[in-house]
Amino acid sequence: MPEVSIIIVCMNRPDNLYPCLESIRRHTTVSYECLVVAYLYNKEALARAREDFPWVRFIESDEVRGFSENNNLALREAKGRFCFVLNDDTEFHEPVIDTLLADFYALPEDAAIVSPKLLNADGSLQLCGRPPYPAYRYALQQWHLYSEPIDNVSGKTPLCGHLYRSWNITGACFLIKRDVFEKLGWFDERYFFTPEDLALGTLACEKGYSLWVDAAVAITHRWKTTASRISTAVRPAAIKGSLIFFGRSSRVAKFALSLCVWLAEYTKYLKACLRCRLHPSPENELKRQVFRNNSREVFSRLTPKQIFIKYFRHA
Repeated sequence: MPEVSIIIVCMNRPDNLYPCLESIRRHTTVSYECLVVAYLYNKEALARAREDFPWVRFIESDEVRGFSENNNLALREAKGRFCFVLNDDTEFHEPVIDTLLADFYALPEDAAIVSPKLLNADGSLQLCGRPPYPAYRYALQQWHLYSEPIDNVSGKTPLCGHLYRSWNITGACFLIKRDVFEKLGWFDERYFFTPEDLALGTLACEKGYSLWVDAAVAITHRWKTTASRISTAVRPAAIKGSLIFFGRSSRVAKFALSLCVWLAEYTKYLKACLRCRLHPSPENELKRQVFRNNSREVFSRLTPKQIFIKYFRHA
């Protein structure tokens, strides 16, 4: 039985997957298995990947599925004592998994998840720990009145040396006890791209588990390279998922939040229309389409997955 099961979802991006897998092999010494969900993958590219990485188990996913569904395909087959969920657009430059696994021996018994800090490709800090993220902050963010801090540990007291309490996680990279993950029901498949990581972290805290970040170990995350290509489908699905999550307390709260978000997205759409008239460009037209789709789907009865499928066909 391996110590760690590494779970990666890759949407037909060998240019992301190859450096990621090579860095794992180069910087990991603990026993592990690696399961890659090949999502809507080109058959020739998948055959080549199987030849190039015989130590990886590839799971084909040829239907339209979201982040949660794809990860759960592999998670339900994972054998390790821990699961390491990882984006394909990441890369190791140090023994990340080894370090995070060792951290659990210094953490309290209720510790369920530990994450590294994330760096941008240029080495700058992308994220280190996440604070509580209530609904009002999400609403403010839609109006550009709040930005989640990228550094949530500076000035705080660590548990020991470099381990800090966190209140949320990012789906890009985290190590979790497998038995805890299973008790929590894996990822919530109601969501498509967002906010399954916030939903998981919130549920873990509600169940009495603690979340942690190791500020001394880092992983490079080259984000926005895949989702941006299909943003006209991803963004409205993400907004619908966020409204389900942040409006879960009551129908009144969900309606109030939905109205706030609709006003924000429709305002952005009107501005985008004006920019397209004054400065026509493919980039401005893409933004116009994104904000149009966002505002259209805020009050729709479609699920995040149905919304994604609706717009993905034309993306």
